[in-house]
Amino acid sequence: MSHTSTAEHVDAQVAGVRDDPIARLALLRRLYEIPVGQDRARLPFRRAASAFMGWQLRRGLLNPLTGPRPGSPWWRAVNEALLRDTCEAHSLAFDHNGQPSGPGVRATLDFITRPTARNWYRAHNTTIVNAYLTNEKLAYAEGRVERFFINLVLVRVLYTHALVAAPRLALNWLAPLARPLGDPRLGMTGLFLSLSRVLPAYYPLGDDVHPYVDAENGFGHMLDVGVILPRLRQLYEWSAGELGQPALRELLIDRTPSYAWGLEDAEVWHPRPLRLARVARWMIPVPSRSWKA
Repeated sequence: MSHTSTAEHVDAQVAGVRDDPIARLALLRRLYEIPVGQDRARLPFRRAASAFMGWQLRRGLLNPLTGPRPGSPWWRAVNEALLRDTCEAHSLAFDHNGQPSGPGVRATLDFITRPTARNWYRAHNTTIVNAYLTNEKLAYAEGRVERFFINLVLVRVLYTHALVAAPRLALNWLAPLARPLGDPRLGMTGLFLSLSRVLPAYYPLGDDVHPYVDAENGFGHMLDVGVILPRLRQLYEWSAGELGQPALRELLIDRTPSYAWGLEDAEVWHPRPLRLARVARWMIPVPSRSWKA
């Protein structure tokens, strides 16, 4: 048992990696290592936990704020929230006594106790949504393209959670396929969360969103425009309840993601569906009955 408090331990761990992106990733990966004699069921989730951070590293989003290639204050803050909640939960589970400081820590402790796909998403997304809500002022300082993709990332992480925890909402009659597609241990989740085919590996991106939207003409367009956008209202409503984050509902207005985004700029969220997206809307309509698991 450590003689330092949980708060002191977490502060020291996070401060030690704050301006070292590679060390941030290494810390997250260490937090998924299993103490000797403990259940090793959590280890397969480490790939999903670290994959998206790798994309952030490649774009330079987590770089120090000073230097030749400054990072993003918003992305750094959201990533630090994830590190903090994960580090605190790990510390409470294995090293220290005490009570969790917030809902993300509680959800992560639930995952440590019962390492299921649904509990992993609930833990991850509770922290991420709370970090979005806490850091909205920083988001407004980002460029228009970055703010668009910040919203898109939120939309997709909510949807991948629904694949596992609300499969009828996510895929209607194809619900039996939803859980394997969304299981973070199986590697398919990267198809839903990957933006690397659309976004170049640099930061910042400027203000012209249309070239990036126009470039997403394959799987991404079919997924976003054909499957996710028609069920956004139901997705945000379900996610707010599942995560215990009622303020999440306020980040969607009139079927338009509105996190640091004005309704006067809504048209970019409603492009003309291409053929595959139209087929997806026809084949996988939003369910009219209950979508509860």
